[in-house]
Amino acid sequence: MSADDQGIGLADDLASRSDADLVELLTARPDLASPPPAGTAVLASRALAAASSALAGEDLDVLAVAVLEQSITLGTARAGHIPAPTGVDAVVESLSGRADTDQIVARIDLLRRRALLWGADDALYTGAHAPSALPWRAHHLTGPLADRTIDDLRKALDGLDDHTRGLLETLSRGPALGRSRDAALDADRDKPVPRLIAAGLLARIDDQTVELPPMVGQLLRGEPPLRADDLRAPALHARSAKRRFSSSAVDAAAGGEALELIRHTTQVIRALGTTPATVLRSGALGVRELRRLAKVTGLDQSRVALIVELLAYLRLMDAGFPDPPPSSDTGEQAFAPTPAADTWLHHSPDRQWWALLRAWLEMPRRAWQIGEPDRDGNAHPALSGELHDAFAPVQRHTILDTLAHATPAVPVDTDGLLAALHWHHPRQIRRYSRRTVDETLREARELGVVAHGSLTGVGRAVLAAGHTDDAEKTVLAAMHSALPEPVDHFLTQADLTLMVPGPMTPELAEQVELVADLESGGAASVYRVSDDSVRRALDAGRSSSELITMFTAHSRTPVPQSLTYLIEDVARRHGQLRVGVASAFVRCEDAATLAAVLKSPAAEHLALRALAPTVAVSQAELRDVIEQLRAAGFAPTGEDSSGSVVDLREQGSRVTVARPRRHAPPRRSTPSGDQLRTVITRMRSHDRAASAQPAAPGSSGPVRASGGGESATALIQLALRVNRRLRVDYVDAHGSASRHVVTPQTLGAGQLIAVDTATEDEQHFSLHRITSVELLEN
Repeated sequence: MSADDQGIGLADDLASRSDADLVELLTARPDLASPPPAGTAVLASRALAAASSALAGEDLDVLAVAVLEQSITLGTARAGHIPAPTGVDAVVESLSGRADTDQIVARIDLLRRRALLWGADDALYTGAHAPSALPWRAHHLTGPLADRTIDDLRKALDGLDDHTRGLLETLSRGPALGRSRDAALDADRDKPVPRLIAAGLLARIDDQTVELPPMVGQLLRGEPPLRADDLRAPALHARSAKRRFSSSAVDAAAGGEALELIRHTTQVIRALGTTPATVLRSGALGVRELRRLAKVTGLDQSRVALIVELLAYLRLMDAGFPDPPPSSDTGEQAFAPTPAADTWLHHSPDRQWWALLRAWLEMPRRAWQIGEPDRDGNAHPALSGELHDAFAPVQRHTILDTLAHATPAVPVDTDGLLAALHWHHPRQIRRYSRRTVDETLREARELGVVAHGSLTGVGRAVLAAGHTDDAEKTVLAAMHSALPEPVDHFLTQADLTLMVPGPMTPELAEQVELVADLESGGAASVYRVSDDSVRRALDAGRSSSELITMFTAHSRTPVPQSLTYLIEDVARRHGQLRVGVASAFVRCEDAATLAAVLKSPAAEHLALRALAPTVAVSQAELRDVIEQLRAAGFAPTGEDSSGSVVDLREQGSRVTVARPRRHAPPRRSTPSGDQLRTVITRMRSHDRAASAQPAAPGSSGPVRASGGGESATALIQLALRVNRRLRVDYVDAHGSASRHVVTPQTLGAGQLIAVDTATEDEQHFSLHRITSVELLEN
């Protein structure tokens, strides 16, 4: 069958399909509908093109690929290089034993619906460019490897010498196609390439090209290989696999991970606010700064890298000029939190979690590659343009979607997940490497969508909600149920520690973090009260009685006397010295205390000068005076002009940016069902117009006129008088050409009003947009 005959055959097949079948085809292959095809012949021509066939094969699984391979093989075996028809029974028989019959037939029907196969059961056709829909050049599933087991391949690989095996390993790490003159049929059989081809470890494409079979590459990379001898879908886990944890325990673990991520993100924001990170000349954040942030926060560098990427994507941090400038300010741009970070810090935990998770799902970057060497051997910095990968969000969704097919709360190991991913997406085998899947799962665990080896309730809610309008509401409800209920109490212990059995309410968290320092986080946190932490609360304006009242009100255990004594002792010494702005002044009700200050080493350093027995002044900044006096063993506090205590806690620097928050790139709009039905209606109209019989020339005048001028108008008027149909070629306002068979109704005001002979819909045609009119036989 020639290419022209193929086009005619597929066009006839498409014309015979129902509108619902054509809608399904155009939904699966939207490239065929844009621009709208002028008839089924044009649609068939597009469907047979190599580029469109390649797109149609993007999401074929291994069994569908094997069916297509076998259909092509059986067709070419009958007619050489020109595809010939085969039959459903022949395809089923050739694959029997390796797959279930009903599954083979289902894949044949799928390929028919995709217009990669067409015809009757006993005359099944493939297009000349059908091989473009395959994920590889050779037929690896139905060729020489069809009967080879994985053990056979493994033994063949083990028997290779180092040099020959090295050739295969090179192809396994890079493109599977390789060039070699030894691929020719008359090449020396003793050379490595001919020996590998003979052993089935390489496939010959042409005289200079070979291809590494995917299963051989997987064995060399240590991945679970595809099986050509068994084309059935691999199970994510054994049927007998049991749950190690209940679904509620899995969700609880996810909530705990989310709380840890929120706490660590808060630490990174505060660390960047205190000491903004230097911006590299490339605009990235260097590995040295990541190490500094990791040291300051006590987190792993990989954890900090992920948080930094999430914050940058959400515009919670950015490069700019910090305000107020930090003590280490160099006058250059630096990475610091934005004002939006303060908004995020005051959100509820479920909304904080949702913001971070949504950023991870949408972010076209791979944070786990930060620190790895680039092509030049230099470590990839954070926020580098080289880490951009538009396929990263697709991979994350695909991995999570594959996990969703497992039984809830039943763990799935990496090998099982890899095998399923490779079977369902054979064209993307190289993209779903073991490293990629492992790192994606690690990040998913840190984001709380995977826990104990299975997808969490939040993960399933994200996938189920998709891009619907109420997606946020659905996911937030799942997050709220996964997070432990906030507590408004703690347990005060004799060693001056507070044990908080869960996440605190915002009000309690503010008070506890003011008067105590976090020692260990997690589902149950431990805080320690010390002289410095109490002084921090007193600096913020709290009194000793207010602090003791807070402990008494929220502690489920009796407040130990040691804590009460500590608070009262620090408060007694605190604020005896008052430091204000002169540049700075120091005042004290006790003249002896001020005299001790003036005799201390700090007085010389600050150039303190006494104005009265209870007042001294210094040219140093207020904060410097307080720090120096505290270092000398005193307990000063700041005050304003009215004598009120001033909160001197560091608030951190912020950068103001004009750039809006990043959003996921708009998804290519998929044509709606109504739009596709409109396209199909126009195709049907064009087909009818093309097959309509033109009127024979007669004495009544010409039967065809071009353009929308006087001749076309005269022909339309003739059709109105003799009640004849017209074939109208028309170009709409968008430049789209179409052909219609209509019965004219009226002509006037520069418009032809006519009724479509098939749909009986009334249509309006502007005369100046009509390109030709032809009179038809009734």
